[in-house]
Amino acid sequence: MYRAPVEEIAFTLKAIAGLRTAVEAGKFGDLSTDLADAILAEAGRFATEEIAPLYKAGDEQGAVLKDAAVTTPPGWKELYRRWTEGGWNSLTGPEAFGGQGLPTMLSVATLEMWNSASLAFALCPTLTMGAVEALHKHASDELKQTYLAKLVSGEWTGTMNLTEPQAGSDLNALRARAERAPDGTYRISGQKIFITYGEQDFTGNIVHLVLARLPDAPQGTRGISLFLVPKFLVNGDGSLGRRNDLFCASLEHKLGIHGSPTCTMIYGDGFVPGEEKGAVGWLIGEENKGLACMFTMMNNARLAIGLEGVGVAEAAFQKALAFANERRQGKAASYSGDGMAPIIRHPDVQRMLLTMQALTRVARSISYSCAHALDMARVSDGGEKTHWQERANLLTPVAKAFSTDIGSEVASLGIQVHGGMGFIEETGAAALYRDARIASIYEGTNGIQAIDLVTRKLPQSDGEHVHGYIAELAETVAALRQSNLDGFGRTAERLEAAIDDLAVATRHLQAMLSAGEADRALAGATPYLRLFALAAGGAYLARAALADKATGRIALCRFFAENMAGETSPLRDQVVGGSEALLAAGKSLVTA
Repeated sequence: MYRAPVEEIAFTLKAIAGLRTAVEAGKFGDLSTDLADAILAEAGRFATEEIAPLYKAGDEQGAVLKDAAVTTPPGWKELYRRWTEGGWNSLTGPEAFGGQGLPTMLSVATLEMWNSASLAFALCPTLTMGAVEALHKHASDELKQTYLAKLVSGEWTGTMNLTEPQAGSDLNALRARAERAPDGTYRISGQKIFITYGEQDFTGNIVHLVLARLPDAPQGTRGISLFLVPKFLVNGDGSLGRRNDLFCASLEHKLGIHGSPTCTMIYGDGFVPGEEKGAVGWLIGEENKGLACMFTMMNNARLAIGLEGVGVAEAAFQKALAFANERRQGKAASYSGDGMAPIIRHPDVQRMLLTMQALTRVARSISYSCAHALDMARVSDGGEKTHWQERANLLTPVAKAFSTDIGSEVASLGIQVHGGMGFIEETGAAALYRDARIASIYEGTNGIQAIDLVTRKLPQSDGEHVHGYIAELAETVAALRQSNLDGFGRTAERLEAAIDDLAVATRHLQAMLSAGEADRALAGATPYLRLFALAAGGAYLARAALADKATGRIALCRFFAENMAGETSPLRDQVVGGSEALLAAGKSLVTA
């Protein structure tokens, strides 16, 4: 059974990501570290005692669609009610609409716990929080007054409607239509697929944010508008009115996240008898500028998806560690007891578990540091605001892609630790692996995240911001070298080499972009993102070991440096010297 690692989460927030420094500087108002600890402790209790016990029912029974209505797994509706009553949906919401206005850092820490306990359950509030941010930044005052308070509280939920059968990552192909109505509203028609919690039985209303085209819209992404389309229209007094012309036509049968209803949504098909066809919608922002509004929600979601990877990895590590301490097989030199040794005594099992633990902590540190940058950008001005916004921009694709990659990687190792029992559904190790796999695909595939990192984030501040970040990583490793602490072995040497690999690869990609060699740069984008994360992760583990000189932290940092950081050298070679071979061989695959 999963148990929230509250102390480790709090340590990462305060000692690695920067929460303690920001609180001491008064950046977050009345928030104290004691209050943060209390919030994390209660979140840990709720995740461990309330959400985790319902995970198995969600995976085995899933969501069910009948007559356009979805029934979520047993106990989930009541769980959601307790979750909102606890104030968890409003944690970081705007105070003007009933939110608590707490830092994003606390939100991502609790998101990790919700996702460890049940990724499928956590998806619903994740989308709602993104909808809150998009509406708060871009909607009219009238829409905010009508919808925000109930979204912030969780009384209503929100969704994001982008994908269509012919339009996945490329929204140029989007066909959903919007027609202007005389009363200033719009009539939305079309089909959307892969809509997470597009229909559910948690709440009385669902607020859909839908991308669609107006008849006179320009071609391409410059002609996309964003609309708020509620399941039920809202009367002037805030009560629910008639059903809107939209419905869930089917649920996808998926590899994992079975408890989360993944819906095909139909808009404007005459679902409501006796009413005019066309779902009633309200424009968010300006006509033909909807993509900028939606990206507010997507950027929020990308960091949140990264926490899905961290959450699943933590749950998989805990499950594998417990199994390795219980399962007995063979003899081990380190075991002097009678009979077979617990498999955790075998060095190869220890290697797998330490790899799982190190990768999880690296992904957590990167994701929490990204949240810290978002918070600092929100409370800063001028050049400082620009600095922190660029830092958040830089870390967001890494947090999303690396964390979700290691979610699958760590869950796979968890199955290996379990051996044959890991392949059997009874242990739950396979379910975590199945759940983890989607996170590297949705909200922009990890390949798209790598492209974003290389083409949009490396050029920030004329290419200098990323080098400032690399210099900060180097300073941490220099402090470790100067510490003269026992137990680090060759850690400083190995981490310095990794950071140098990152600097070399970064300069190479920047040179390729400046020379107009986009294909050569993109050929190295995915290995570069992993190289970036491993180099940064080593520095974060060093920072943790320096902040808390416990033997375990020093040992884990050394394990990472001497067993895993060496991966950066071949990754650098792929980035710098692998593009020509890739592009040449790739031509043989092209048939269209």
